[in-house]
Amino acid sequence: MAHEIEQFSDGTAAFASARTSAWHKLGTVTTDAMTAEEAMTTAYLAGWNVRKLGLSATELHPDAVENIEVPTHFASVRTNPKTGRTEALGVVGPDYTPVQNEEHAEFLNLLADESGAHFETAGSLKNGRQVFLTMKMPHGMTIGASDRTDLYIAAFNSHDGSSAFRVVVTPVRVVCANTQRAAINGAVSSYSVRHTSGARSRIAQAREALGLVWEYAAEFEKAAQRMVEAEMTLNELRTVVDRLWPEVKKDSPRATTNREQRQGQIAHLFQHAATQAEIRGTRWAAYNALTEYANHEAPSHGRTPQEKAAARAERVISGAADALMERAFALTTV
Repeated sequence: MAHEIEQFSDGTAAFASARTSAWHKLGTVTTDAMTAEEAMTTAYLAGWNVRKLGLSATELHPDAVENIEVPTHFASVRTNPKTGRTEALGVVGPDYTPVQNEEHAEFLNLLADESGAHFETAGSLKNGRQVFLTMKMPHGMTIGASDRTDLYIAAFNSHDGSSAFRVVVTPVRVVCANTQRAAINGAVSSYSVRHTSGARSRIAQAREALGLVWEYAAEFEKAAQRMVEAEMTLNELRTVVDRLWPEVKKDSPRATTNREQRQGQIAHLFQHAATQAEIRGTRWAAYNALTEYANHEAPSHGRTPQEKAAARAERVISGAADALMERAFALTTV
């Protein structure tokens, strides 16, 4: 996210990654796995003290200046980790209660203590308006003979009122960094906490819900194994694509061209992508082709290649394609 990771005037960036550099080459790469405290410090997430301040408007009259209070909205602000100055992050309502970055990390730290997981990445996006922490679980999964899939828990938070505190269980194919989120037999894969006065207690509820993480992993592995063992033809995959992106009556010529390009891109991934080498021709390969397209190949906003890459990265981290991927799983699973 070259245009989304927060960058400071001294050349540093609010991003930390354990052992492996991210594609944007920003931030700090640690030599070992990180603790919660190290992730917070290295990514400059500590000590923000996110808080609400009253808002007022100013109206200029010919002979006076009138200040008008705005009782129903507040400014969400933080203390900049570099300058120490107060910065505005967004405008929020009266029920909004900040969830501090420290609480965010502590929530994941509790899971780490119980599971043996370690912190993988941490960062600030959009000049502090959004933050994320991800944690790699100690045990991965092997689908088929050699398709290695790791299991991550990612927690996202916003300080501008744009979204809830959200936790996602994410299996990631290491080879292509293709984020896959699927609803498996009721196992918990995502949990949201609203920024209200009861947010802290609901974070505790989220931790309890995520106790099902291992159930999710087991169910995902079983489902994926069945898909590896079941063949799927290209024509069957094309039918799935048509159901995921149904044709609209009186499609414009551009929409028709987009549909044809989409079919071609997904077919190419299914038949020729290196990531499909060990699973080619299976329902698991079809599902991976669909999710890889949804996250990385689908058209994105932006004029330059860098802006488009940033938009795709934002799509993965925000879970914008989650609903589509869940439908893709339902249409390819057996």
